Amino acid sequence: MPYFTRTRNIVALLALSVLAPAQNSLAKSEIKLPSLGDASSGIVSPAMERALGQKWQRMYRSRVATSSDPLLTDYLTKLLTKLAETSQLNDRRLDLILAKNPTMNAFAVPGGIVGVHTGLFLYAKNEHQLASVLSHELAHLSQRHFARGVEAQQNASIPTMAALLGSLVLAATVGGDAGIAAITASQAASMNSRLRFSRQNEQESDRIGMVNMVKAGMDPYAVPAMFESMMQATRYTKRPPEFLLSHPVTESRVADSRSRAEQYPKKQYTHNIDYFLMQARIRLQHEDTPQAAAKRFRSEIDGQTLSREGSRYGLVLALTEAGETEEAREALAPLLKESPTRIAYQIAAIDILVEEKNYPAALALLERELKLYPQDHPLNVRYGETLMKAGRYAQSENALKLYSRKRPKDDYVWYLLAEVHGLAGNILGVHQARAEYFILNGVYDKAQKQLRNALKLSRSSYHTTALLQERIKDVRSMQEDDHL
Repeated sequence: MPYFTRTRNIVALLALSVLAPAQNSLAKSEIKLPSLGDASSGIVSPAMERALGQKWQRMYRSRVATSSDPLLTDYLTKLLTKLAETSQLNDRRLDLILAKNPTMNAFAVPGGIVGVHTGLFLYAKNEHQLASVLSHELAHLSQRHFARGVEAQQNASIPTMAALLGSLVLAATVGGDAGIAAITASQAASMNSRLRFSRQNEQESDRIGMVNMVKAGMDPYAVPAMFESMMQATRYTKRPPEFLLSHPVTESRVADSRSRAEQYPKKQYTHNIDYFLMQARIRLQHEDTPQAAAKRFRSEIDGQTLSREGSRYGLVLALTEAGETEEAREALAPLLKESPTRIAYQIAAIDILVEEKNYPAALALLERELKLYPQDHPLNVRYGETLMKAGRYAQSENALKLYSRKRPKDDYVWYLLAEVHGLAGNILGVHQARAEYFILNGVYDKAQKQLRNALKLSRSSYHTTALLQERIKDVRSMQEDDHL
């Protein structure tokens, strides 16, 4: 399951054990567990796993802060797609969750849900190390460890599972120690057999993950290197009780991965600059102020850094956020000269113009880039955002409406669309877009409220009324199905 952090065991158990979401009021709620079919036969169909994954994703999004940064999500989606192409996954439809959390963690949930904590970028030194983690998680999915674990877990009682779910949500939203204490109290008696089973899964995922990442052109030696980074990062922290860990990162695990890597010939691997750019974006997010981040990035440019381009890009972002646009433009110039077609740099230039409220120039640059890359996700999002900031609400509405049809599962696109509908005075549109946003985040009560408000405004249109009534039925069905 997920790699070791203070919270790795929390999501590890969720990924193999979570069968239904917990209510927000954990102390008073009943957690109902949906049926997964014939557990005694050990069979959970791929379709059932897919449905479970979608339910779990909505539950997770309703309780955990996630990032919608289009550059980050686009980068990770492309990397996951690349790794999935060489994996043993039969169904390669993957949904990404990017959690705003500084801990080193990633997880996989049956049905193609892959989660990444932003903190993982703070520990992985390059894309190869990041890929080693993601390949491991994809191996869990391809080997259907959840389905294979159903029979092993069939004797787990409903009260124990409910208590575990409550403590997992508490740990994910409040803090590791409180959740770990709750898990310890509720789960110690039944953990040993599940631990043995999951350790077998870990070993299998380590092996298959390395094979697949090598097929994808990644460095196998990044696996032991990443394990060593994990051990170093946790050397001076308080580790959870060992029986809670599905597979501790130990010296033997590092040695095993190094032994497997040595079966491949050593060679030079190139480093993807985009990784370091995304790492810089996340490092800025986790700094106290943009001024502090700028100071840190400057010191790296003048001293030691994993990537001078990444540090310079981080400086550009920090200066822009601090309103120091002339300095930001000066810092960006060498990057644009070296790689004028790199979209991250073009968006950085656009962001400087937007910060200066030079919307005509920003939009001209966006329109030029969109002619070259019409399907690019970050460019499309920035275009809608910039039109809205420029007061061109009708154009922003049209652009985001069209894009929402291409990205119906992107909650940030629906969020932007709701905002611009409001600015344009389209109240019906506000309610419809907000409803879709809430649906994707598993907040069904608010989604239904928005749809009912929209219904009151749609009486003059039979077609719209019929669509809204049908959507309300859909949401009620989701709510019942997810046991929320």
